[in-house]
Amino acid sequence: MEEKLIQKIQRSDRPFLVAGPCSAESAEQMEMVARDIALNTHAQVLRAGIWKPRTRPDSFEGVGQIGLPWLVEAAKNNGLLSTTEVANAKHVELILKAGVDIAWIGARTTVNPFAVQEIADALKGSGIPVMVKNPINPDLNLWIGAFERLEKAGLTDLAGIHRGFSVYNNPRYRNQPNWEIPIALKEERPDLPIICDPSHISGKRENLLPIAQKAMDLNFEGLIIETHPNPEKAWSDARQQVTPTALREMLSQLTLRRELISEDAQNKMLLMRDKISGLDDKIFELLTARMLISEEIGVFKRDNDITILQQEHWKKMIATRLSKATDLNLSEAFVREFMDALHQESIRHQTKVMNPNLGD
Repeated sequence: MEEKLIQKIQRSDRPFLVAGPCSAESAEQMEMVARDIALNTHAQVLRAGIWKPRTRPDSFEGVGQIGLPWLVEAAKNNGLLSTTEVANAKHVELILKAGVDIAWIGARTTVNPFAVQEIADALKGSGIPVMVKNPINPDLNLWIGAFERLEKAGLTDLAGIHRGFSVYNNPRYRNQPNWEIPIALKEERPDLPIICDPSHISGKRENLLPIAQKAMDLNFEGLIIETHPNPEKAWSDARQQVTPTALREMLSQLTLRRELISEDAQNKMLLMRDKISGLDDKIFELLTARMLISEEIGVFKRDNDITILQQEHWKKMIATRLSKATDLNLSEAFVREFMDALHQESIRHQTKVMNPNLGD
């Protein structure tokens, strides 16, 4: 029986590596990049976009069907598997006919259950491995739903691709990583390997390494990196692609840490975790005490016809806490999110007191 993609990922030396250009441009380009990837890295899979879902209609949208044999033959010639993105049933029909080894579903498609269902129906009975990118918006259930639709169609050789989430005008990322989403996917579906896509998260080749390192530190199984023989002249996404030799250098700088540790190390970590657990107990005890006071305030507001939301007071509270974040060695983003959550829970408690018949 042929080994599944999941098995290849699980038994490979981390990271399992998928590499290749954003777009297939010519047979020569694909052969060159496949050869150089095979020579310079431990990549197992050659990727290339055949159809490119672009934001603006006048952008390069891929060479189309003529590029499929370029991808398949370049991969086979260099001992690699091949993969490309599919967005509809016609794409599925063409990649299966061309002999592409692995399909992937892109972020713009994952967000649409109708499109995912169409692809699942078209793939039914093929047994082809499928990698599913997270949807463009941070919705864990949409991502899980895509896997479930494929599984209902009999496709069980699946992996996730974390490529980040669309945001407007972020100065650091092309797509915000929102690491909590793939971590939640691991919690919900520990059977699914996750491959990180630093190229689409960063949008800039110089930022690939820290993102790839974080993915490895979070115990992701693999990486998918856009790799081009001449990135500056790439027909799409030139800014985020690297040469095969640059990819080799980047991979050499990754620190791969272990998940399993010695019994002695486990015992030492257990002592530290016990300390954290004790502190967590105290934190929740303090939160409970705080909410009891919030309920007292709710009674006072109810009896004096005062609104729950006191905007000026809230603004002062936020400003005070944010001003102390650095001194406390906490990020402003964490402090803001924590205070927002605290405020919402306080509002919930006061609402319960002031309007007991309205529920939460």
